Amino acid sequence: MLNPIEALLAEKGVLLADGATGTNLFAMGLLSGEAPELWNETEPDKITALHRGFVEAGSDIILTNSFGGTRHRLKLHQAEDRVFELNRRAAEIARAVADSAERRVIVAGSVGPTGELLQPLGAMTYEEAVEAFAEQIEGLKAGGAEIAWIETMSSPDEIRAAAEAAIRVGLPYSFTASFDTAGRTMMGLAPCDIHGVASGLAEAPLGVGANCGVGASDIMASLFDITEADPAATVIVKGNCGIPEFRGSEIHYSGTPELMADYVRLAVDGGAKIIGGCCGTSFEHLAAMRRALDAHQRAERPSVDEVVARIGPLRNKTADQSGQAGSTEGRRERRRARG
Repeated sequence: MLNPIEALLAEKGVLLADGATGTNLFAMGLLSGEAPELWNETEPDKITALHRGFVEAGSDIILTNSFGGTRHRLKLHQAEDRVFELNRRAAEIARAVADSAERRVIVAGSVGPTGELLQPLGAMTYEEAVEAFAEQIEGLKAGGAEIAWIETMSSPDEIRAAAEAAIRVGLPYSFTASFDTAGRTMMGLAPCDIHGVASGLAEAPLGVGANCGVGASDIMASLFDITEADPAATVIVKGNCGIPEFRGSEIHYSGTPELMADYVRLAVDGGAKIIGGCCGTSFEHLAAMRRALDAHQRAERPSVDEVVARIGPLRNKTADQSGQAGSTEGRRERRRARG
């Protein structure tokens, strides 16, 4: 499979992904409980504006408006029979924006979790998950997506199912997990173990990493574990813009453009190769991140204590503190093996 990331990384060293889809669409009028994917047909100009805003702010990679694009998510909106067309349209809109840019911009097809539990915890079989993701990724590929961008995952089996679907469709893929439960995913995956999730599949991922989760400081702790486990890997980090807080009935994120700019510097120093923002990250935040990335010279790898001093406290335990020692032992073995 072609690797669209490799050449751009060779040119730039570190790539800037985009910011939030959902929170920015809410600012454009999306209502709570409404499916963003339906806007690919009903409000295409707003989706175009979303992508264009991120490109103008400096994104090298934009994600399609298709996070909930499997039949399992769309059935909540009576749209499960429109998977292919909604995902194709999502990719077509992003593709048009990328193609009109004055520089190379990669279109990544966003693939989120199905919302279902796989057996034995739930009713969905592994093969059913593969089929559902393949249906979505077929649409994304037809619309011009270059990568299946599997994100915000919790279950290693679901990540693997989505990766297998991308391989079946013939689209290269990356994947990121959300380490939001005591430094691990809800299903117990530790950051240092993410590299092995796709082990043995016919095609390896273009990149792996972390997105969403708790806040910028917490995702930095996950990043350090991921890059320590495999320093040569292309690692993605796409953190939330600070901490969510309610103001009346609305959610606001505490992160300022200055905080997100410093998060970028820390992420570069921590070994990330693709850096973006997740929930709460606006065009203004992303523009500050672009400026920080362009001006920064990679420095010494920071400690968690330095992260806390610069961008705020951890809101959660780290993986090492969560009482599950197996992954920690594996990391010690890897350190011993490297001498």
